[in-house]
Order: sequence, then C-alpha cells, then structure tokens
Amino acid sequence: MSALAFLSVAVAGGVGAAARFFVDGAINRGRQFRLPVGTLTINITGSFLLGLITGAAGHLGATPVAVLGTGLMGGYTTFSTASFETVRLARTGRTTAAAVNGLGMLVVSVAAAAGGVTLGTLT
Repeated sequence: MSALAFLSVAVAGGVGAAARFFVDGAINRGRQFRLPVGTLTINITGSFLLGLITGAAGHLGATPVAVLGTGLMGGYTTFSTASFETVRLARTGRTTAAAVNGLGMLVVSVAAAAGGVTLGTLT
C-alpha cells in the first residue's frame, strides 16, 4: 500500500468517526430511548454500506475499497460501543433490552450487510 493510500485510509477513518459522533448525537439529542438507538442505527447503516462497498469492489478497485471500507466504515461503525451498551443494559437489570440490543443488532446488521453486498454486485 502506498503512503498516500495509507494516509487516505487514516483520514477516512477520522471522517467516519466524526460522522458517527454527529449521527449518534443527532439521533439521541433530547430523547430517551429504551435501547441505544444511535449506535444501532450507525452499525446497521454501516453494515449495509460496507456490504455495498465490498459488493462493488470489482468495479471500485483495491485502494477505494480500503479507503471507504477500512477507513470510512471502520471509523463510522462501532462494535466496541455496541458491546459496552449491551453489557451496561444487562448490568442495570435490563436483561431483555440487553438481549434485544445484542442479538437484534447482530441479526439486522448481518441482513443489512447481505443486502448491501447483493445490491453492490448488481452495479
């Protein structure tokens, strides 16, 4: 990987993290949800977009896939936060919400990724 490609992945990761911060804040601002809806939204949309990117990889090329997939989507999605929020729900006695959050996000995110890959291969 060239130095420019490496730098592009790093910058895209920062942009993805900033987008996650913005989206999560916009969703949660002034609202109380039973589940971490911001994180769920981010991981589901990120899974779909990563699926779309990888599905279209043959048309995009290796460097754009690395920048968009590893960089942008890697910075945008957040498995660690989702895991922490699931543990937090369980530790506060909200075991049903924890199960719905953890398992539901996994199932829906995998389905979103599959849909993205399918759509990406159609291009």
